[in-house]
Amino acid sequence: MSGPNIKGNPLKIFVLLLVLSYFVGEFLIPKYPLIDFINLFGFLGLIISIGIFISGFKLFKSYKEDPLPTSDTKRIIKTGIFAYTRNPIYLAFILFHLFMFLVFENVLYFISSVGLSIWLHNWIVPAEEAYLRKNFSNEYDSYMNNVNRWIFF
Repeated sequence: MSGPNIKGNPLKIFVLLLVLSYFVGEFLIPKYPLIDFINLFGFLGLIISIGIFISGFKLFKSYKEDPLPTSDTKRIIKTGIFAYTRNPIYLAFILFHLFMFLVFENVLYFISSVGLSIWLHNWIVPAEEAYLRKNFSNEYDSYMNNVNRWIFF
């Protein structure tokens, strides 16, 4: 049994978009000033998104699972942050870009968060879900019915 057939590495795409957004947004695109409260909210959001990432990553490791999306899996993790969202690490990636926009007022971070969310939602997550449904059928169907993909939907 091998892992899901995923094209692209979400972590590498996340980092690439982060770097591109910084350089293009800082040097080529004008800033869009926000009020200080929004900047503070963004900073707190960055901390929360890092916490979500660490929580999901540590759970993978505690269950001796590989967090790479193309890896084989032996079980469905349903505890901790996975009891609230089926994709906490991807959620953290999207939120991190969104909150970077709020902190640094660089519109490319916002555009990256939208693009990243569309790519993950329409191509990466469905491939992972198909793999998990094939290998864990009823258990994963039950999990899908009880836990949202992105917390709210």
